[in-house]
Amino acid sequence: MKHGKKYNEAAKLVDRTTQYEVADAVALVKKTAVAKFDETVEAHVRLGVDGRHADQQVRGAVVLPHGTGKQVRVLVFAKGDKLSEAEAAGADHVGGEELIPKIQNDGWFEFDVVVATPDMMGVVGRLGRVLGPKGLMPNPKAGTVTMDVGKAVEDIKAGKIEYRLDKANIIHCPIGRTSFSEEQLTENFDTLMDALVKARPASAKGQYFKSVTIANTMGPGIKVSPVKYA
Repeated sequence: MKHGKKYNEAAKLVDRTTQYEVADAVALVKKTAVAKFDETVEAHVRLGVDGRHADQQVRGAVVLPHGTGKQVRVLVFAKGDKLSEAEAAGADHVGGEELIPKIQNDGWFEFDVVVATPDMMGVVGRLGRVLGPKGLMPNPKAGTVTMDVGKAVEDIKAGKIEYRLDKANIIHCPIGRTSFSEEQLTENFDTLMDALVKARPASAKGQYFKSVTIANTMGPGIKVSPVKYA
């Protein structure tokens, strides 16, 4: 893959053979930000598990202390007083069955996270084919299927992110923006890694953190030493 001049200049700052300490990696991820916009910083964590086995799935959610720097739009499926509870907590859209055709037929997707009360999952389930591929289906493990919709919305707005394995057993998560301070990015990264440590399946054997990399949107990957989290 051919990269532009700015990327190549940024890549020269990174030693691909080195696993950096977190503080050094975070300093580099800020230094290698060359885009004219505020780039997202992502963590990519390859785990020593096999997600094809149900007992080795790693999935959950964690609230980053400094958020992700992104305004998250929340849609809540609920009824009765739970609708007003969700609105009061700051949900961007609330409703029930009437939203199904809007999403299914009109292709309306002006939301980033979907929360639902358990009694609405029968309705939301009808959207599985459109929400599933986009990773938007509410899930109890991620805390997005709950009767406590107010807290769910507040957590998401405060910087709650979901994590789950992809087919290559890698977790991809945003941990902030390049405009964040080094301390903010480090604290967010530590919080994510601590959550992954706690989520380690009992059946996972051997080395859990196979590789850890952080990168900004347009920059090179920077390897992080996972030793302190092992």
